[in-house]
Formats: sequence, C-alpha cells, structure tokens
Amino acid sequence: MATALPLQATPAHNLSQSSQAETAFRNKETSKFIPRGDTVVSLNYFQPPEDGSIPFNFVEEPPKGQPPRNFGDFDIKVPIKDIRGHEDEYTLDRDAFKVALNVPSSAERDFSSDESIKKNYYPEVEKLILDNVPSSNRVFLFDHTIRRSSPNARRAPVARVHIDQTLKSATQRVHQHLPGEAERLLKGRYRIINIWRPLNGPVQSNPLGFASSSTLKDDDLIPIEHRYPDRTGETAGIRYNEGQKWHYLSGMTNNERLFLECFDSYAYNQGTEVQGGRVPHTAFSDPRTPEDAIGRDSIEVRALVFGP
Repeated sequence: MATALPLQATPAHNLSQSSQAETAFRNKETSKFIPRGDTVVSLNYFQPPEDGSIPFNFVEEPPKGQPPRNFGDFDIKVPIKDIRGHEDEYTLDRDAFKVALNVPSSAERDFSSDESIKKNYYPEVEKLILDNVPSSNRVFLFDHTIRRSSPNARRAPVARVHIDQTLKSATQRVHQHLPGEAERLLKGRYRIINIWRPLNGPVQSNPLGFASSSTLKDDDLIPIEHRYPDRTGETAGIRYNEGQKWHYLSGMTNNERLFLECFDSYAYNQGTEVQGGRVPHTAFSDPRTPEDAIGRDSIEVRALVFGP
C-alpha cells in the first residue's frame, strides 16, 4: 500500500542542486513535457547463448580473448500501464514492487559523495523500509548506484530487462555481508529490496519500467553468472512471455520512492502465498518523449531485509 508521509517544506535559499532542477522544471508547466498514461514501448529482452553454454558477463574488463558477455538480446513491443493514481493497488507480496509517496526531503543535498550518501541518506532508507515493509525488523544496506544520463556518466540507465538477484546470489549476499550471523539469518525470512528514486525529477525521459512478479513463470528467469575479479555472483536475464504485465509511474518526483523486491525467500517456501520476490525492471524509451527532454538521474540503494 502506498505510503503518504507529510511533506517537509525546504527553505527556498537552501535547495540542493537536484531540488533546484525540479523546481525550475515545475515552473515550466511540466505536464506539457511528461508522457503520461498507458502506452506501448519497446523493451530489450534476454536471448540465450547460441551454443547452449551458461550465460555470463564480466563486470569489469574481461580476460584477454574473452567477450564481455556471451548472450544476446532482442527488442519487442509490449503494453505498459501507468500506475499514477493507482499506487496503493500494488504490493510486495504479490507484485514485488510498491510506491511510497510524499517522502520528506532528504538530509543529503547533492548525492555526489559516497560517504555523504552513506551518512545522510542511508539512515533515511533504512527507516523507510522498516516503516513500509511488513514484518521487517532488520535492514542492512550493502551498496548503492547512481545513474546519470550525461554522455560521460560512469553508470547510465540500464535499458535491459533483468533482475539483480537470484536465490544463489541472495544467499551469497547474506554470507558476504553478515558472515557471523548468516546461518541464523538464513533460517528466517530474508529479502533484497532496492529503493529507487530520481535525483532530478520529475522524470521526463528514460523512466523505469517494472513487471508484476505474479505474472512471471518460473522458467522466465535465466541465471547469468556475474563475474567480478574476485568472485562470481548471479543475476537473472528474463525470457519474454506475453503474459508478463509491465508498469511504470509517470513523472516520478524526488519525494517519491519505488520499492523493487529482487528476492524474497518466502517465495520459495511451500505453504506461503507470496508471489513476489522477483521484479523484472528496465529503463525504457517512451516514444512520446520530446527530443529536448531532460535526461534522468537516479539513485538506487540495495538492502538486505530480515524478519520475522
């Protein structure tokens, strides 16, 4: 259920760069520039290796003679629903995504320093999760990624349908980050949830699309080895299935948060009715976006969530 928290006014003389960008844009009659409503878009899907080998990609420079990845992709047009005005109809246990509205302004102003983000923004994310994820009693934030649309950005929006975690990689994460408690924590419910927000909203271009977990089939998820220099993790490519139902939230603003549940151990437990825990997501191009639209900047924080 969408959370409506009271807005906190920010003095005009103390706006961050991202807040200034949002305010300036709002003053230009944003409704003329932001595509809204249901539409049809082209999404980029996983295509397995032609030789039948295990799919992989290298996170950094691949070893000499190795390709960066051994799988392909293809584009296909799909209908996508704008959930603006219907945010409270979606749940983590069924859809693996939910929306929080009217989140108070962050103590983090510029989102340019990793240390400052960890000091100021991480505690806010932890509280947001504990307040909005039923039965959660402990949160461990293990990393974050900032994506920017500028040509020289270190990380750009990812226009490929994927899920960040699998059963294997989620279990590895618990062992990696909480080794002394891992065996005990893995006996209870554990989840990985990304908290996503724009930094220069309202979003005009490269919005984020996400499919309801309840519309995925088990064999739609294809494990992909995510090869680091010192370890091998696992993400999931998504096989196209016309039954998958796609959504987006038009014109997301800086005071809105999207919960993306990439894993939920309860989805693997017999006797539960949880259909969440696996939300495919991707940036996409809306054909209605004006050519002069502002590129989207965003941050996603990844959390291990435990309880009960």
